[in-house]
Amino acid sequence: MMSGRRCSNTWMPSPRADYGQYFTDDVVVTVEGSDQRAEGREAGEQLIRYMHEQAFDARPELKNLLVDEGKAAIEADFTGTHTGEFAGVAPTGRAVRVPYSVIYDLRGDQISKLRIYLPLSVLVEQITT
Repeated sequence: MMSGRRCSNTWMPSPRADYGQYFTDDVVVTVEGSDQRAEGREAGEQLIRYMHEQAFDARPELKNLLVDEGKAAIEADFTGTHTGEFAGVAPTGRAVRVPYSVIYDLRGDQISKLRIYLPLSVLVEQITT
């Protein structure tokens, strides 16, 4: 079973970390309530990098971490600066702080599925007002 530290490091690794090392080859990453979906290790890593390194210069601030047999969950704040195009909005340089959660399905010591619950309307509001 994946340890709590390994699971939290997956979503909150050091900058430029190899996110893919934590994923199964067939991982599925979704942003619930949107059409954002990535299948496979490389595509999953690209989606996470887009959110944290391209559209935003952002880091999660962990509030809670729960780990059980085959499952894990985090509650965090997505914090950072809007630095790239996101949802049709050109970079604004505005600061963002949005609460979100991630539910992980675990297979052995790797993540097979991430379901990200991020209120995109709140994020867009913060970069447009």
